[in-house]
Amino acid sequence: METEVERESGLQAESDGKSDSSNQVRGLNRDVIKYIAMVTMLLNHIAHTLLPHGTALQFIFEFAGYFTAPTMCYFLVEGYEYTRSKKKYGQRLLVFAVISQFAFSYAFSFGALNMIYTLFICFLILVVKEKMKEGGLKTLVTVLLVLVTAVGDWPFMAAIYTLLFASHKGSKTGMVRSYAAAYLIFVLFNLPQYMVSPLYSTVEAVLLGLLSGIAVLISGVVVLFLYNGKRAGHGRTFSKWFFYLFYPGHLFAIGLIERFLM
Repeated sequence: METEVERESGLQAESDGKSDSSNQVRGLNRDVIKYIAMVTMLLNHIAHTLLPHGTALQFIFEFAGYFTAPTMCYFLVEGYEYTRSKKKYGQRLLVFAVISQFAFSYAFSFGALNMIYTLFICFLILVVKEKMKEGGLKTLVTVLLVLVTAVGDWPFMAAIYTLLFASHKGSKTGMVRSYAAAYLIFVLFNLPQYMVSPLYSTVEAVLLGLLSGIAVLISGVVVLFLYNGKRAGHGRTFSKWFFYLFYPGHLFAIGLIERFLM
């Protein structure tokens, strides 16, 4: 397997053969996109905990946050393929899933497990996809792992996204279709909550359901057409640990603010 440096050199060489306009368009590196995802996640969590429900600002913050999960699933697939140690990668996810659960439970009142837990299960799905032989047992284990995400944040959806992205990695057409499917899946999961609410007419509920998944499509545009395939040139170690620490850190801060305002 090629190292990340070799991969990025290859991407640069490929990029050099494209037009200058193409190079300018693909101007976002992996770390920049992840920072954007952290901001949208923060907005989503603010919407769920600190803003009045049903206001325009609450909807904007909530819907913007749906950019994060599909983006992180995409980078999970990419990171699994190019990491130097899959074992250490999985261990980090597991450790921070445990650490983050305390902050997640502090910020939110419902009893689900946190998103890093879900990403850890998605990581295990990738392990099964790579290591197990094709057959009924592999399918069964994969289905069971997808079902296990029912107790986590982004239940089922993140696992399905991971499978879609892993199955079509390297194919632009396949990835476009994967993101289109991700949008439809999200809408189907999200639409019922609006349909059963007495606050919205049927037309309003359908419109909200369709709008709620727009950030999933934006994630597809960003990673498929604006991502240059590289990491930031500087501060890689800082960014790596920041992404892990920001998750429990911002949840704990939101929990403190929420209790201060009560």
